Amino acid sequence: MEDLSRPEDAARQQSENFVSAEVVRREAFASPPPRRRSGTLAFFLVLTLLILAASFLVNLVLIVGSGFETADKVEEEVYQPDRFGRGSEKVAIISVEGVILKGEGFVTRQIEQARRDDDVKAVVLRVESPGGTINGSDYIYHRLREFREETGKPIVVSMGSIAASGGYYVSMAVGETPQTIFAEPTTWTGSIGVIIPHYNLAELMQEVGVSEDSIVSHPLKDMGSFAKPMTEQERDIFQDLVNESFERFKNVVKSGRPAFKDHPENLDTVATGQVFTAEQAVEQGLVDKIAFLDEAIERAIDLAGVDREDYRVVRYDRTPTLADLFLGDQIRSRGPDLSGLLDLASPRAYYLYTWLPTAVTSR
Repeated sequence: MEDLSRPEDAARQQSENFVSAEVVRREAFASPPPRRRSGTLAFFLVLTLLILAASFLVNLVLIVGSGFETADKVEEEVYQPDRFGRGSEKVAIISVEGVILKGEGFVTRQIEQARRDDDVKAVVLRVESPGGTINGSDYIYHRLREFREETGKPIVVSMGSIAASGGYYVSMAVGETPQTIFAEPTTWTGSIGVIIPHYNLAELMQEVGVSEDSIVSHPLKDMGSFAKPMTEQERDIFQDLVNESFERFKNVVKSGRPAFKDHPENLDTVATGQVFTAEQAVEQGLVDKIAFLDEAIERAIDLAGVDREDYRVVRYDRTPTLADLFLGDQIRSRGPDLSGLLDLASPRAYYLYTWLPTAVTSR
């Protein structure tokens, strides 16, 4: 044990004790206090809870909004009020836009809105579509023709950038009234024909070790499967389906282009699936005139005998859903619809003008 009896030894020991105490004090202050660690943990916990709550609210809006989407009502708005009148009688613009997958939908709700509105005296059908399914195209055509025949209100077509195949099919709802199909200078139209997409992936599946092993009630039950080559019997059956649908397409064209009734050979010349420019379509008798939407409206006004001192032009839009109000257009792209993919994977004939696989295209 060190002898501290001498003054110099005692002073040295006191100095060492002071230094040790100072080191301990500095180390104590250098370490974060337990309270700060607890505050940081609480901050991250609250942040996590806020993120979870926000995610829950977003999903709640999606669920509630999807429930209200079926209401998707039609909203009327005035089209170019300074260009046209502001009276009580109406010319209504009904829009057919995008790939036609189903007949029931916003297009038919527009038709019903125009049917119920006694102030609507004529309709301008604005077509901006490459076509789509046979059933969907035919249903819209049926509802438009029914509207025209039952109400006596004329329909005039105004084609946008493309009105091909099923888009041209629905345009035939104008009936035999002359000068009722207008195309813009840059419109592509026509493409009168039918296609059943088929892709043979048998060799690719074989390379990756996947084989077709379906159990069927008859060899024709899985005809058209992409997992095996198509047999001649299957091809003949599909060809018959295409031919029958093609004949219906041509008959519908004759109902809207009466000149082809007397000269069906002229229709056969253009009904090759080819798409035409506006000028070519006029030359071939597929459309009446190259003109823009406003001129189509003027023609509808004349056909309906609308009072030019007491009319206005309206167009229809979707009433925003609750989800639209919260998330805007994001609600309409909230993820893939597996049922839709399965539906598109089924063998189906289309009135559609496209270079892409049908399953890639959506409304």
